[in-house]
Amino acid sequence: MSHGHSHPHGHTHGHSHGHSHDHDHTHEHAVDQGDMAPVVDMSIPDSELSPGQVSRRQMFRRAGLLGAGITAAGVLGTPGQAAADSDKAWGRSNCEPRDGYLWLAGDHHIHTQHSSDGMYRVIDHVQHANAYGLDWMVITDHGSVAHAKIGVEKVNPDIVAARKVVKDTLVFQGLEWNIPGAEHGTVFVAPGRNEVSTLKEFENSFDGSVKNATSSTPQNEALAIAGLNFLANAVKKRRVDDALFLANHPARKGLDSPHEIRGWRDAQPTIAVGMEGAPGHQAAGIPKPAGPGGGRGFYDSTPSADSWPGYPAESYKTFGGFDWMTSTVGGLWDSLLAEGKTWWITANSDAHTVYQDSSLRGPNSDFEANGRYNDPVYGGAPVLTQGDFWPGYYSRTHVGAADFGYGAIMDAIRAGRIWVDHGGLISGLIVRAHTSDTRGVTLGGALHVRQGTKVEVSIEITLANRPNWANEIPTLARVDVIQGEVTGPVSDKDTFTTPKTKVVKSFEVNKNTGTVTFKYNVGAVDRPIYVRLRGTDGKRSAPGLLGASVDPHGPAIDVFGDADPWKDLWFYSNPIWILPRR
Repeated sequence: MSHGHSHPHGHTHGHSHGHSHDHDHTHEHAVDQGDMAPVVDMSIPDSELSPGQVSRRQMFRRAGLLGAGITAAGVLGTPGQAAADSDKAWGRSNCEPRDGYLWLAGDHHIHTQHSSDGMYRVIDHVQHANAYGLDWMVITDHGSVAHAKIGVEKVNPDIVAARKVVKDTLVFQGLEWNIPGAEHGTVFVAPGRNEVSTLKEFENSFDGSVKNATSSTPQNEALAIAGLNFLANAVKKRRVDDALFLANHPARKGLDSPHEIRGWRDAQPTIAVGMEGAPGHQAAGIPKPAGPGGGRGFYDSTPSADSWPGYPAESYKTFGGFDWMTSTVGGLWDSLLAEGKTWWITANSDAHTVYQDSSLRGPNSDFEANGRYNDPVYGGAPVLTQGDFWPGYYSRTHVGAADFGYGAIMDAIRAGRIWVDHGGLISGLIVRAHTSDTRGVTLGGALHVRQGTKVEVSIEITLANRPNWANEIPTLARVDVIQGEVTGPVSDKDTFTTPKTKVVKSFEVNKNTGTVTFKYNVGAVDRPIYVRLRGTDGKRSAPGLLGASVDPHGPAIDVFGDADPWKDLWFYSNPIWILPRR
């Protein structure tokens, strides 16, 4: 698998930042914030902390969280600390080629024959994902009565077996949670002896379908928070080493209100860490008769009684394949980032039934009785009405992990070291915000500087170096720098815009092989800001929904029934914060 990084899987990579990567993953940062202050206050030396506090601080360092400042208050709640200081002894000589991290591609949203609308075996997905270059993946069969009763247990031996067969793609067990009062989300845990029992108890206790708690009521919204609290407690009590939640296709049906998203993240900011910036089902808009002729991402809904009424009509569509919450500059995602909230984006396949595949669901299946369909069989002809791609075939979530392991991937996701792309638009992305004399921080991090310090953002992009699965080598046309002011907590939890975020710089890309580098001069920093990146093949664009002065050339709204995903490619990065202290 030569896909942008070389790592003889399983060996340790000698690039520790002056601390070990032993990944005990106790993750006691799910506890209350009361005793956290000395842990994150880097003016207090380790020698003055209790053994428990030292352990917690080391875990924070491993997870890259001391720079990012993951607290309920967000990045603004972090004591002033030069995040770059700890990197000074970490010279480039002992870095991996990719900025000191293994950038591991993955997918956290995949369905098997254990989903009521699925078909494939676990091994089918794992072998395809491996062949298409994924290093990690999460099996997320739908929460349902049958799944909660028997499916969680039945899928586990298949996952364990796949881990043994395909050793260089890490396979997590998770589930797709019917979030009470909202849409769907990925919930997954670190592998271990309690992965099945924890997921099963979670699903039986907190799944909206199982508990008949799907409608948008305050009681159901509270049940969702209780589910996140359960996961945090499972980690705190060391029942599982780690657990994460990410909201899936958040704008598709208008069910995830802004206040619910804020509520999840604020209740458990180390468990509820983000959302799909781009949904799966990316083949669904391919025109008939060659494709399904539907909404890209199956974003083809209209408001229902449970939809949040404040969302505009455009929010039910994708833009360049990305969810409206992510694709709108100055929109909902930016409104969270402008609060200083750590909230990350991903991109996934949501693979159920694959476009042009010739498999059919196993005959004589009884899903309700068995918790799974019989193994798929050859159907004799490609099926053109299915809207999904195999994991890794089109959508990729790249995470900057300290090593090749389950814990390192979960740490990287939590830390926000993530960029996403469609169709292999680029092969690699390295971003650093730094001053003239520091190495600075990468995606998901917070660079603390003295007020008035000049800051620069360095961008290095490895251009596409081989054909994608449409047999074209994509060409990156433009890279946009999006910058926003951090204005602090909002008074209205249903806020979904922020006025001080816009595209501040665009770089034209005038080559199509090798690497390109760009420098964005932030200038003297006098107020807290964040910066994120977006890139495109330039084939479809339109002014952003908040106007051309905010986003002159953003992704265009996808046309129902006429959205070829290969002719509209984008990448997005997660943000870096730049925070001055007086």
